[in-house]
Amino acid sequence: MSTINSTTCFSPVFQNPPETQPFSAKTKCRLSFMLPKKQSKMGDPRIVCKMSESGTGIDDNPRNSKLSAGSNNRMEDYNTAMKRMMRNPYEYHHDLGMNYTLITDNLIVGSQPQKPEDIDHLKQEENVAYVLNLQQDKDIEYWEIDLQSIIKRCQQLGVHHIRKPARDFDPDSLRNILPRAVSSLEWAISEGKGKVYVHCTAGLGRAPAVAIAYMFWFCNMNLNTAYETLTSKRPCGPNKRAIRGATYDLAKNDPWKEPFENLPEHAFEGVADWERKLIQDRVRSLRGT
Repeated sequence: MSTINSTTCFSPVFQNPPETQPFSAKTKCRLSFMLPKKQSKMGDPRIVCKMSESGTGIDDNPRNSKLSAGSNNRMEDYNTAMKRMMRNPYEYHHDLGMNYTLITDNLIVGSQPQKPEDIDHLKQEENVAYVLNLQQDKDIEYWEIDLQSIIKRCQQLGVHHIRKPARDFDPDSLRNILPRAVSSLEWAISEGKGKVYVHCTAGLGRAPAVAIAYMFWFCNMNLNTAYETLTSKRPCGPNKRAIRGATYDLAKNDPWKEPFENLPEHAFEGVADWERKLIQDRVRSLRGT
């Protein structure tokens, strides 16, 4: 079994994004993602972001907060929790519709499809053949998404829908699900039938973490290179420690191994060739689980 190199995974057409102005706590800024060749029929696929402001006092889990019927309050509660728990300045704006970024020739990372027509768009405009959904049921219920109608549309269009749920804003849950999620992603990419659309709710935490772990483990990159490659295209803040922890879990099987929590801060940001092969074998063995 040969190791996949980085040129297999990345198209040479990608360019560095334009420089952006520094964030201001009082000023919203739009971060333009790489757009598809054809203009999206769903509007401008961008994320609005602003610097985190302190003193919010929301419960850690936005779904435990009392919400009004307005979607604005729902978004504010979600974004407040995301800033507190992920410690990044990014926001999710559900009212702007689905947004996504082409990361490699065959991998797209984005936010949740909100309606069956979003699947039509992904199929027709981006040649998506697989959707990997990392949301829990309560995430979908929180945003009042009719998941069954989306799954039905996937079936009608021949798009393979896969679910590997991880708890939002929870690094331990993400660490636990990463091997199986990456296994599904690697299988879908290896099938070669079309692009894979990986999404969580906002496409800022769980989904980019899965994509980065895949690039780290299967594209002959170290973690920092994979992380910077993705975040330079899609500004986001996935949990690097969760990826390191999952890497440790896959690479080490000694019964006397030192606990991950005792390791230095940058441990497992890179792996030896034999460790990468072991990781790949173990990830592939998880197919269908």
